[in-house]
Amino acid sequence: MKAIVITSFGGPEGLEVVDVPEPVPDRGQVLVAPEAIGVGGVDAVIRRGTLGSYGFTEGHVPGSEVAGVVTAVGADVDPSWIGRRVWAFTGTGGGYVERAVATVEEIHPLPADLAPADAVALGGSGVVAHFGLAHAHLAAGESVLVRGASGSIGTTTVQLAAQQGAGAVAVTTSSPERGERLRELGATHVLDRTARGGPGFDVVIDIVAGPALPDLLDLLNPNGRVVVVGAVGGLPPSDLGSRLMASFQKSLSIATFSSATVPAADRRAVRAAQFAAAARGELRTVIHDVLPLDQAAIAHHRMDAGEVFGRIVLTPGR
Repeated sequence: MKAIVITSFGGPEGLEVVDVPEPVPDRGQVLVAPEAIGVGGVDAVIRRGTLGSYGFTEGHVPGSEVAGVVTAVGADVDPSWIGRRVWAFTGTGGGYVERAVATVEEIHPLPADLAPADAVALGGSGVVAHFGLAHAHLAAGESVLVRGASGSIGTTTVQLAAQQGAGAVAVTTSSPERGERLRELGATHVLDRTARGGPGFDVVIDIVAGPALPDLLDLLNPNGRVVVVGAVGGLPPSDLGSRLMASFQKSLSIATFSSATVPAADRRAVRAAQFAAAARGELRTVIHDVLPLDQAAIAHHRMDAGEVFGRIVLTPGR
């Protein structure tokens, strides 16, 4: 089968199409024939080599979520899964393939009215958006800034914050056109990437991190909270702690959040509710483009260039 592997860390040119044996599901696993493969920001971070210290090596297959049909199951898995449409989390890799393996605990049946592309635009990012806001203890009437709002986590966070009654939902984005699209999703304030000129925020959901992370402290109201749910901009600078302590009397806080800390049953419940809401049209997914699997490098070029609004989806040609 065809797979995309990282042959060298760095630019998108390091992604290559290779032939690999079709996997066989082990005990507790299922084999999925993807109809849609999500291209996420973490895939680009891994490809650049930023997370090399976490054990990623050349030969890694990117991709963490797919949607398609279960074609085989391993031992101790109910065979009735075969033939069912599912969303599947493949871990920190293994998604850019024609056949993907996932544990049965990490698959979720799809509503009949939900397209596979919509599932991979929402399945992972929706859970992060929901529990990221919960981690920040966002209350009705409070103001929230979504930094880096143009990706799939950001577009979902904007919608959920508005639905939860936030007093103001501000976003940072790179163009007026993107700002208008985010207003359609619920944003009330559109700011440039410095986020200056906003109303002052009780909560910041940050998908970027990077060198400008400490500057978010200057935007917070007393008792304000920053929750970092992504790091597409890289690691923060070494003075983050001292900048936080300089605002000691404002009782500010910075936290990180990973959905890996959420119990599996809670993730499944939220994902089920969000899939159902998307199928009813109550939660919008944003698909930037759909490309063949062998154009994964093009997808990554577009991400690196900052062209993507929402999520790019890959589709195997098989």
